[in-house]
Amino acid sequence: MKNLAKSLCAILSTVLPIGIGAAFQAVAADSADKHVVEATDKPQLHISKKEAEEIGRRVWRNECGGRIDGLTSWNVGEDFPSLGIGHFIWYPPDPHDTFQESFPSVLSFLQERGVKLPTWLTPQSHCPWASRAQFLADAQSPKMIELRQMLATTVPFQTEFLIKRVEDALPKILDKVPPTERDAVRFRFLEVLSSGPPGVFALIDYVNFKGEGVNEGERYKGQGWGLLQVLEGMAESKDSVQAFADSAKQALTQRVKNSPPQRHEERWLPGWLRRISEYGH
Repeated sequence: MKNLAKSLCAILSTVLPIGIGAAFQAVAADSADKHVVEATDKPQLHISKKEAEEIGRRVWRNECGGRIDGLTSWNVGEDFPSLGIGHFIWYPPDPHDTFQESFPSVLSFLQERGVKLPTWLTPQSHCPWASRAQFLADAQSPKMIELRQMLATTVPFQTEFLIKRVEDALPKILDKVPPTERDAVRFRFLEVLSSGPPGVFALIDYVNFKGEGVNEGERYKGQGWGLLQVLEGMAESKDSVQAFADSAKQALTQRVKNSPPQRHEERWLPGWLRRISEYGH
């Protein structure tokens, strides 16, 4: 693990000429690794530069193996590519799936931060590759190389996007929860968020990984698997991060049981569960 972290540090220092620290000035505290969590329906996180770097590295490792080529991927069995450290979904025209598309929002966020996008790419653009075969055949094309370079040099901003997504998650979740259950869901969210770096990372990683749980299109047999469903399934425990991880494993296992057989999601479950098992470490 230490060797992997060192190799990722080397990659970051090589491909990020703007420097990670500068990109996080708006969200990072300059002092030691600690969090300030305001107990409101939209908590504000103040994360140190050091921890922001670590969050970016861990998400990149979880989604892309920490590799540059992993920033542009199209998984077997999916109808869309997954891009950036968070493997943000980008649909071609007329998509068949109903999972939440996130890459256009990332592009808008990058533009807000002053990033100059490739001339062929805008937040309104559809994925120009219509199939996985086309995508892979074009892997070393000038367009794909330019896309990977842009993604590699904006890792800090992508991490900032992930942090903001967690800050924005609670209001969306509470809007979907019956009034009688809102206090319990709010308490569990803030308990995990206030538990220190392990809890902060668990929330950031899971929301990016499986969403807020509020998208009606992300359901199998009427059951979701996002953050909302994990919070609802948490058992009482002195270790809130472990309770969160246990509930996440149950939600993902149930997702696979409910999934259409032709998707063969059982092939992904062992990796998902290993990923969740790292929460708290």
